Amino acid sequence: MVKTLFEKIIDREIPGKIVHEDEHCVAIQDINPGAPMHLLLIPRKPIPRLCDAGPEDQALLGHLMLAAGKIAAAHGYGEAFRLVVNNGAEAGQSVFHLHLHLIGGRPLKWPPG
Repeated sequence: MVKTLFEKIIDREIPGKIVHEDEHCVAIQDINPGAPMHLLLIPRKPIPRLCDAGPEDQALLGHLMLAAGKIAAAHGYGEAFRLVVNNGAEAGQSVFHLHLHLIGGRPLKWPPG
C-alpha cells in the first residue's frame, strides 16, 4: 500500500515542521496557514476519513481532542481555538489520512466556509 503524505512526514521520509509528537499522534505546521496558529494534528494510525474510524478508534479520537487542547495551550491559544475535520473531497479533504486542523490566533467567524 502506498504511504500517504502524512505517513511520509511521520516517518521522516519527507520534511515537515513537527511541533508536537507522542505515541499516538504528530502535529505539524500547515504549509498554507489560515491563521497565526494553523497546525495539523495527525494520528499515527492511518485512517483515511473520520467516517472510516471504527469503535476500536474511540480512544485514539479522544486522545486527538485532548492533545489539541494541550497543543493550543502550549502555543498560547488555550482559551480560543477551533478544530476542523474535513471528511471527504466534497468537504475539502485533500489528504486522505484523518487529520484535525487546529486553528487560532485571529477572530474566527461563524459559520465557516
